[in-house]
Amino acid sequence: MRRQYSASMKAQVVAECGEPGASVAKVAMAHGINANVVHRWRQMAREGKGATPAKTGEFIALPLAMPTVSAAAPADIRVELRRGAVTMTITWPASAAVDFAAWTRELLR
Repeated sequence: MRRQYSASMKAQVVAECGEPGASVAKVAMAHGINANVVHRWRQMAREGKGATPAKTGEFIALPLAMPTVSAAAPADIRVELRRGAVTMTITWPASAAVDFAAWTRELLR
């Protein structure tokens, strides 16, 4: 026999999955529900087909500090490559970043 869950229960479980640090598996296990069922509820909520999360609070606007931008660009690109006991440090002029990207693509082939 298939278990039936109320819309409010589905919404509560979906909302708990959206909390920071929550995992679907842990939330499902805490409620005694198969994680695949909870994944389906989340998909349905994203598609607007039920199980929409209940509102847990109001929107709070927080001021963000703007990062300080340095006027001077970095002089060099430095990369350290390690393979086993061998370590190699590559220094490339930042003005030739496009060339460095091409060199890195070739290296990683």
